[in-house]
Amino acid sequence: MPAAALTSKSKRNASRPVLIDPTYAPLEKRPLPAGRPREWYITHNRRLKAMRLAIALLDSGVYLPNQAGNTRIRSMAEDVGIHPPSDITCHMVRALMRYSR
Repeated sequence: MPAAALTSKSKRNASRPVLIDPTYAPLEKRPLPAGRPREWYITHNRRLKAMRLAIALLDSGVYLPNQAGNTRIRSMAEDVGIHPPSDITCHMVRALMRYSR
């Protein structure tokens, strides 16, 4: 592929960020293992939600944790179709963004 084709395509994407890539197919859901304490399930699901939100924020161009306030995280959850996260989950999202660098 010619180099000119690559640069023109990257310039187009840089001017207009894509919020959500609709081409992926979610993985098939499997039941969680039985017999664990209820707190384990709550924490597990909270981590998954925080990870989804952190990925969505990074895809939309929010790269620093101080750019991701609770209102921005909650509005991203609404855009993605996730229930609004709690304050603890918002804190987890920022922690994931901080430690992924």
